[in-house]
Amino acid sequence: MKNKIISVVIPAFNEDQSIGKVVLDIDRELVNHVIVVNNNSTDNTVKVAIEAGAIVLDETRKGYGWACLKGIAECERLNTEIIVFLDGDYSDYPEEIKDVVAPILENDRDLVIGSRVLGKREKGSLTPQQVFGNWLATKLIRVFYRGKFTDLGPFRAMKFQSLQKLGMSDKTYGWTIEMQIKVLKHKMSYSEVPVNYKKRIGISKVSGTVKGTILAGIKIIFAVFKYLF
Repeated sequence: MKNKIISVVIPAFNEDQSIGKVVLDIDRELVNHVIVVNNNSTDNTVKVAIEAGAIVLDETRKGYGWACLKGIAECERLNTEIIVFLDGDYSDYPEEIKDVVAPILENDRDLVIGSRVLGKREKGSLTPQQVFGNWLATKLIRVFYRGKFTDLGPFRAMKFQSLQKLGMSDKTYGWTIEMQIKVLKHKMSYSEVPVNYKKRIGISKVSGTVKGTILAGIKIIFAVFKYLF
């Protein structure tokens, strides 16, 4: 594992209560670079992330995709070979990064999804609308693209060269599904590994609001049909 340059990208918007825990739980013997992309936070996210030892970048354009694209640009500068995406709310277990990157290192996979569906979830960690939306999206991917995914979870790893070939473009809620659909369309290899999931610290900016839930749902459905042609 030490032979590969591994970078972790963590988009963060007002996560000062959790971001330090996420960064500190990452195995720095495995991971070379931890990059927190501050997406217009108004709290102490930047200060806490820096104190925890992360590289901190600012992306003023609000949106999960914008933050990920900023992190990707930094990963390119750092000659990253494997990129890991992880949320900053401490709902994932950063120590499971080794499990998520293992199929890339051992079986030469292009993409690995950390599946919350296959792992153990703390009760209440996913809202009913998240569970349903996830089920619907993966069902549509199976029907239209023959992809065998169980989750759209943000905890994932990918070969950096493979990611660059995808030409990722979504700036907001459709980032994860765009990646999975484009991997299928490019006929890249992929797999899923079980990851555990717990209640996040703070309120979700997407599923925690009615507006966010509706917009995310619309975006996901739109993405399924957008890439068909």
